[in-house]
Amino acid sequence: MESARLIQTSLLVFLLLSLSVSYVHCQATRVGFYSKSCPRAESIVRSTVQAHFQSNPTVAPGLLRMHFHDCFVQGCDASVLIDGPNTEKTAGPNLGLRGYEVIDDAKTKLEAACPGVVSCADILALAARDSVVLTNGPNWKVPTGRKDGRVSLASDTTDLPGFTESIDAQKKKFSAKGLNAQDLVTLVGGHTIGTSACQFFQYRLYNFTTTGNGADPTINPSFLPQLQALCPQNGDATRRVGLDTGSQNRFDSSFFSNLKNGRGVLESDQKLWTDASTRSFVQSLLGSNAFNVQFGKSMVKMSNIGLKSGTQGEIRKVCSKIN
Repeated sequence: MESARLIQTSLLVFLLLSLSVSYVHCQATRVGFYSKSCPRAESIVRSTVQAHFQSNPTVAPGLLRMHFHDCFVQGCDASVLIDGPNTEKTAGPNLGLRGYEVIDDAKTKLEAACPGVVSCADILALAARDSVVLTNGPNWKVPTGRKDGRVSLASDTTDLPGFTESIDAQKKKFSAKGLNAQDLVTLVGGHTIGTSACQFFQYRLYNFTTTGNGADPTINPSFLPQLQALCPQNGDATRRVGLDTGSQNRFDSSFFSNLKNGRGVLESDQKLWTDASTRSFVQSLLGSNAFNVQFGKSMVKMSNIGLKSGTQGEIRKVCSKIN
């Protein structure tokens, strides 16, 4: 009788602890966090992104990529925005990031409307969603309530997946952030908008192998001359090429169709199809609706990586420097 009571008590304690842990996790961010403290927060970010997009559509893939690069290093805490020597911003993988002026503009407007309330990390998460919507992609509800981090180190950017990495290496990096293979394939699908410089895939076109035509054999032979024309062997390495051939300005599932047809531009992207462990996920996302639904889910999951609480975080007055 006594042992049964002890078991019941232990189970109750365990359930209460589980509930409190999940409650704390759920409270970290929530949809509508600023509904009372800054009711216009989301609309201010949206209109700011829209204004910049109208004059320069490349800010859309830029802001989406920036949010991803932020979350994978120190968590989603706007550490990628901090200026200074040896900060994340100065590291190789982040040198091509664009859209900082959009975040700064939104922050200036938000500080005028609601001083010290909206974090730069939240602006980045909202701007990424708004960018996808502006390129005909899905809309999803973004949980807010993040704080801005106080640490930004270039050395931490090794956490970012690389363009030559194997699928196993990519999966390991995503897993370390609480993301699975489905999330990996879905989030890389963000490459449906945007471009890459020739320098990041040129090596695949000429001296990749010592046999055949010297190109990466996973490139469709009919696609190879197209890429070679865009990126000649001794041409401009900084020239930018669409990652989703034929649809680089529109958010859709054609990126996955291109992978299936051997028309992936980056080596790490094409491996999603050539590797058996991720191919089934690519197949499942070939329809636009399936991709749209999953993308919103994976983005929410990613946007909750490494959230700062208490003294770990702050609400920066200016996004490029710690208070």
